[in-house]
Amino acid sequence: MSDIQAFIQNEVSSNDVVLFLKGTPAFPQCGFSGQVVQILDFLGVEYKGINVLADADIRQGIKDFSNWPTIPQLYVKGEFVGGCDIVREMFQSNELQPYLTEKGITVAQSA
Repeated sequence: MSDIQAFIQNEVSSNDVVLFLKGTPAFPQCGFSGQVVQILDFLGVEYKGINVLADADIRQGIKDFSNWPTIPQLYVKGEFVGGCDIVREMFQSNELQPYLTEKGITVAQSA
């Protein structure tokens, strides 16, 4: 396992909710990352944001890790949830909140 893959595995394993995004949660650098940040912030979910723009190896590494071609990527309790479209659809259909709750993640409010 490469250093990048080990780093990603460690982040995904040691944090309950991890969002790999373009930019930071405070300053997303693309609309798709921004949408996922807005959803997580709206729900009051605590999460770790990892800026893939800060390191090209992480940017490519996360795509290889998940076998998913796009960013952002959301992980909950070590499990890959999906990118912007999946997270948005789960949120809009009220599937995201129960999913997070079932995984033991505190959700401050429901939609």
